[in-house]
Formats: sequence, C-alpha cells, structure tokens
Amino acid sequence: MSKKTLAVGAAAIALVLGLTACGSGDTAATDTTATTTTSASAAQTPAASAEAHNDADVMFAQMMIPHHAQAVQMSEILLAKDGISAPMVALAEEIKAAQAPELAQLTDWLGQWGEPTEMPSMGHDMATMEGMLSEQDLQDLTDAQGTDASKLFLTQMIGHHEGAITMAEDELKDGQFPAALEMAQTIIDTQQQEIDVMRQLLTTL
Repeated sequence: MSKKTLAVGAAAIALVLGLTACGSGDTAATDTTATTTTSASAAQTPAASAEAHNDADVMFAQMMIPHHAQAVQMSEILLAKDGISAPMVALAEEIKAAQAPELAQLTDWLGQWGEPTEMPSMGHDMATMEGMLSEQDLQDLTDAQGTDASKLFLTQMIGHHEGAITMAEDELKDGQFPAALEMAQTIIDTQQQEIDVMRQLLTTL
C-alpha cells in the first residue's frame, strides 16, 4: 500500500481516537440531523449505562467500528484529490460527518461494557466483513483520479453502505441495548438515503 494510503488510514484512526477523547464534532449536513440526534441521545448517564446489553450489541459495536472507520478513510481519500465535483465533495463530507460521531459512541459503549474495541481472535477476517474493502480496493481508490475516482468511490461506497445496513438489521433483530438499536435504525435510514443519492450521482458521471 502506498504512503498516501497509509497516511490516510492513520488520519482516520487519529480521527476516531480524537473523537473518543473529545466527543463528537460539528455535523453540518441537514441529512445527518438524525444521526447527530442519535449520538446526543445515546450519551450515557450512569443509570443508562447499566441498561441490559447482550452479545449481539457487543458484536454490532465491534464490527461497526472498523466498518465506519473505513468509510471515513474512503471519504478522506476522495477529498484529498483534485478535480472532484462539488456534489461528490458534499457527499464525502456528509458521510464523514455522520459516521465519525457514531464511531466515538460505539467505542464509548464498549468501554462502559468492559469489552474490547476489537473482536477477539476467532478467525474473523475484517476483509470479509459485509461491504469491507480490501487493501487492493483502497489502493485502487487512492490511485484513481477525476471522474474515474468518483465512479469508483460511488460503487465501492454503495457496497460498503449495503454491508452496514445488513449489520444494522442484524442488530435490530438480535440486539437489546436501546441506544444501539436506535443507532442501528438510524444507520439503515441514513445510509439507504445515501445509497439512493449515490446511484443517482453515478448516472451523471
């Protein structure tokens, strides 16, 4: 992987750590209002943190953290390029604004539950997680330029979002923690809206 890709990945990780320490940042896009509301309402008081959670909640958080982190990374890769149209820039910024605060909240929940932020070594391969890109996929996005980069970002992110929706649907079916269930529904709603926007943008490129 190129130094540029590694630098972007490091930036995404730094963003996650910074948000975890300092709380969520500004969310400017109107479409992210529901996500912002979820992050705010999910802030845990001592009483709320004692609410029952189960293994499905833990798995949801542990799997969604790297999934969201990669979406932020993909957005950073696109935003670092020249010649990207205003609608594409707005989309990438919206994805970052929605998912970065959720990353901080997911990490906070796992800390309250006394669970690690990474899944135990049980043969789980993050590259095979729903919608996750391989290192080569990320390198292809890094190397692409102009319209080709926009098309690749859209096709990759559509699949990435579809994977997140699948995981969120599993959480709604099997999870127990109220705030996690609320976040799962928000992910389904907002990311399906973004998928619709991305499919429309593909027709314009």
